[in-house]
Amino acid sequence: MLARRAVVLAALAITLTGCSAKHHQAGPGATPAAPDPATLVAGPSSPAPSTAPPSAAPPAAGLTTITYTQAAAGFPADPDQASTVPLTEGLQVREKQPVYDGVGGTARAYLTPQISGVNLVMPVVARQDGWVAVLLPSMNRSIGWLPPGGWSTTPLRDQIVVHRGAYTLTWVRDGQAQQTWTVTVGAPATETPLGRTFVLGRSAQPSKVYAGLDVLALGAVPDDKKAVASGLADAHTGIHAWYRNEFGYRKSNGCVRMPPAAQKTLLDNIGSGTSVVVLP
Repeated sequence: MLARRAVVLAALAITLTGCSAKHHQAGPGATPAAPDPATLVAGPSSPAPSTAPPSAAPPAAGLTTITYTQAAAGFPADPDQASTVPLTEGLQVREKQPVYDGVGGTARAYLTPQISGVNLVMPVVARQDGWVAVLLPSMNRSIGWLPPGGWSTTPLRDQIVVHRGAYTLTWVRDGQAQQTWTVTVGAPATETPLGRTFVLGRSAQPSKVYAGLDVLALGAVPDDKKAVASGLADAHTGIHAWYRNEFGYRKSNGCVRMPPAAQKTLLDNIGSGTSVVVLP
C-alpha cells in the first residue's frame, strides 16, 4: 500500500495507498537470516570542509516548497542509488530554507522543518566544502544540497535493506544485521521503487488488513503514478503489516508487506530519517 499523507510519530496523519495484495508469510518469529556481508560495509569518513565554503545564491521568486504531495524539478540523481553503506547522520532544517542542485549551485525548491506534521529528518549522503547533500522526500532517487548553517544533525543507527528478488527485508543496526524477514513487494505493474529513500514517519491505519499496527511511510513515491488508482496518485510507499500469512510474492501496490510480529519489531526500533535501500 502507499501512503497518501504523512504523519508524526506521536500523532500520525498519513493514508497509505491500497497495497492490497496477497502474501505468503515466513512467520512472525522467522529465524534471522544474515544478508550478504559484502553489502553491509562501513562508510568512508566525510572529507573536512574547506575554510571558505562557496556562497549560496539567493533563491529566485516563486520556488516550490517540497511537501508530501508536491515534488520539485531540477535536482540531481542520487549517485549511489544502490549503495548499502549505512547512512549514519540525519539532517533537519530549523526553518524554511532553499535547497540547491549542487555546491554553490541554483536553488530549486524550499524545505521545511516538518512535512504534513512529521519532523522531516533526511539522511546525509555527502559533504563538500561545508555543504551537505541529503536524500529528498516525494521524489525518487534524488538529492539536494544545503549550504552551511540553518540546520542541525542527529545520529542515525538503523538501516532497512530490501531485496525485491529475494523477497527479504533486513533490519541493520550500527552496521550489523539484526533480523531478516520474508516479505511481499510491489506487483510487476506497481513495483516497489528501487534505490535509497528514508522513513518519513509512522501512520495509524484503521483497516484490519494492517493487523492493527502503524505503517512506516517512506519518502519514495510510485515510479509510475498512472499504474495505481487515481486516488493514490499522490501516495507514498510504505512498510506495513499484513493480516494474512501470505509473504514472498510480488503483489502489492508498491509497499512492502511484513508479518505482524516483524512490523512490531520495526515500530519498536525505527525512527524518522532511517535510511531504506531497495535492491533488485
